[in-house]
Amino acid sequence: MKKKHVVLYFLISFIIAVFIKWMISSQKEEYVLLSEDKSNTTNSKQKDSDKETKQKLPETISYSFHVKPILSDKCYACHGPDEGSREAGLRFDTKDGAYVPLGENKDRFAAKPGDLENSEMIKRIYAEDTHKLMPPADSNLLLSEYEKEILKKWIEDGAQWDSHWSFKILQKPSLPKVVNTKWGNNEIDRFVLKRLEIEDLTPSKIATKERLIRRVSFDLTGLPPTTAEIDHFINDTSSNAFEKVIDRLLNSKAYGERMALDWMEVSRYADTHGYQDDLERVMWPWRDWVIHAFNENLPYDQFVKWQLAGDQIDNATLEQIVASGFNRNHKITQEGGVIDEEYRVEYVMDRTNTTAKAFMGLTMECARCHDHKYDPLSQKEFYGMYSFFNQLKEKGQIDYGEIPEPYVTLDQKTIKTKLPFVNIPDSISEVKLMVMKDEKGIRKNRVLNRGLYDAPGEEVPYTLPEQVLPFSDQYSQDRLGLAEWFFDDDNPLTARVMVNRLWQQMFGTGIVATADDFGNQGALPTHPELLDWLSVTFKEEGWDIKSMLKKMALSATYQQNSKITPELLEKDPENQLLARGSRYKLPAEAIRDNALAVSGLLVKKIGGPSVKPYQPPGLWAGTTSGVGLTEYIADKGEGLYRRSLYTFWKRTVPPPSMLTFDAASRDFCTVQRQKTSTPLQALVLMNDPQFIEAATVMAIGVLENDASDEKQKIGALFKKITSRSPDEVELDKLSEYLNEQRQGYVKQKTENIDPTVTSTLDVPENIQPRELKAYTALASLLFNLDETITKS
Repeated sequence: MKKKHVVLYFLISFIIAVFIKWMISSQKEEYVLLSEDKSNTTNSKQKDSDKETKQKLPETISYSFHVKPILSDKCYACHGPDEGSREAGLRFDTKDGAYVPLGENKDRFAAKPGDLENSEMIKRIYAEDTHKLMPPADSNLLLSEYEKEILKKWIEDGAQWDSHWSFKILQKPSLPKVVNTKWGNNEIDRFVLKRLEIEDLTPSKIATKERLIRRVSFDLTGLPPTTAEIDHFINDTSSNAFEKVIDRLLNSKAYGERMALDWMEVSRYADTHGYQDDLERVMWPWRDWVIHAFNENLPYDQFVKWQLAGDQIDNATLEQIVASGFNRNHKITQEGGVIDEEYRVEYVMDRTNTTAKAFMGLTMECARCHDHKYDPLSQKEFYGMYSFFNQLKEKGQIDYGEIPEPYVTLDQKTIKTKLPFVNIPDSISEVKLMVMKDEKGIRKNRVLNRGLYDAPGEEVPYTLPEQVLPFSDQYSQDRLGLAEWFFDDDNPLTARVMVNRLWQQMFGTGIVATADDFGNQGALPTHPELLDWLSVTFKEEGWDIKSMLKKMALSATYQQNSKITPELLEKDPENQLLARGSRYKLPAEAIRDNALAVSGLLVKKIGGPSVKPYQPPGLWAGTTSGVGLTEYIADKGEGLYRRSLYTFWKRTVPPPSMLTFDAASRDFCTVQRQKTSTPLQALVLMNDPQFIEAATVMAIGVLENDASDEKQKIGALFKKITSRSPDEVELDKLSEYLNEQRQGYVKQKTENIDPTVTSTLDVPENIQPRELKAYTALASLLFNLDETITKS
């Protein structure tokens, strides 16, 4: 190699080496810079997060509303009311338990007011050693930074203790002061507006008259307004026009039917006994009484007392005895080979759990086997309440065709003279209705170890949860005493629980979202002062349900439109603050009853035996042992068109369309339905014969109408089904859809309407099949609109 080439080679090698070294150096610097940048970003985000956490902390920490929910969720499993699972002798569900000295020398404290350094709770929740960390790593529970800061600030501020909010004796709060004194119709609005002003939100405008009358009609009667009622309300310019609508609805017979709908699920009403063979029972006269009681506006305290202990009232009337059927709605078995005592115990358990959930809003059943893990309900208190229902002479297993005792026989004469509200058909001479009747002393009341019927333990007295209200000697030791305890002026739960369910009926969600749980694991009230104000008012006004519902309906809060703005969607997606009207799917019964009502098919007959409308064939046969109710035979005539309240309810196979729209199974007490949205719901609306028949009847109605204008026909259908008139854009789209259906009919060369749709209908000869099919499809489309099945 020539010398110059060698020099050139080394020169190039040197340059490449320098370049590579420079590149490596640059990459290292860039990596360091990127790492520093990421570190700075992380630190910045951490600082922002810490800052945000501190900004979110309430100015004043409330034990009941801020601290207790954290302790209940993350600590009560090991340090709560259940003595059997409690660890380290520490409990956070009582004041004494949280402040008790710990350790061998009794020189340590879990929570020492004002002293973070000597509060073991703070050391443990921030511990880096996993053996000391609380909650323990293997518990799958984790405290957020916000929750840690809440506990820290609580101790810093003196660790003030307070009892659970729902166990406090009711006191009527004063009305809050608000800035916007021009908005609001009554006291409800003051409480709602105060919260909105704190959150820097303003109420929505009032809904249109069409939407208002539709909303309140469904809420108070479960039925839509007629077009005549809508037009009358629109044309009524008086200042109390809406109040007149409310009064008319509350005084209608349909009101009692609407209120009875919810009570059927509270009472777990059904037309069969349940379990495998699921034979028929007769309880519909009791349902007639419920409708009658609501229509007569029987005060809530009497309404409950008669159902819990009507038979024990001095000189009880037959009506009061019939009312006691409430506690005989539980399941009863007819299966051979069962252990009689085992099932009898289950019936008493059911009555205990139902009463606790319906009137106290507590999950009492959790204390069947041990002390409640979250609420101050001991196992002894559970069986103390169980005792009130344990003196009934009843069998655990009944024979086929046997009427479970005790019962009363109601014949035609008795009903006409003493129970005229019971709608007994002429074809039925008498009915036997299950009721309550104790035989005191027939058995001792004992704790059942682990909840087992064959493991009786110590004897327990008649008693009720001490933390709610002590059961003193002033009450009689029977179900009448239990009823009096519920309506003692110092009982903190009865009024709150019922008012919350009435609010749930009118607004979709209760002030306490968990209507079935007012305990430590339940939701906190969004407006606690409002709940207490309404509850005290309910008591002061004589437990008047109609008055309470009217107060809610007249509020400006109730009358807001339901439009969701971007701001409300971001700040309050679930509408907990009530800055707009409620929007949710109508109950299953209302969806079906709406179709029957607007089509004119609805038979407005009150009470009587249950009926069997359309149902898919073969459902009953596939779920029986071959004995009893094996075949569902649909009614003919008016039985197909009665309100859904009267639909025959077989426990093992409830009406499928009702279940699809979230109705409860009625195996046990239910005070709050699920809210779901599934494709099955759309399939019901499109294919259920009841909806197809209603759509066909509506099509016949508009085609028989003298109005020749197509848009008038469309407008008439639209208004009947949705309670409002369509705009021009909607009319054009619906007209376009109608033409598409006509064209589809021609292309398919269809000559006749499906006989399964019109077999029960008289179709006038002058109506063309093509037009009937097109308008039927249009009506079916309108039944499927979100607006039709949703309270907006």
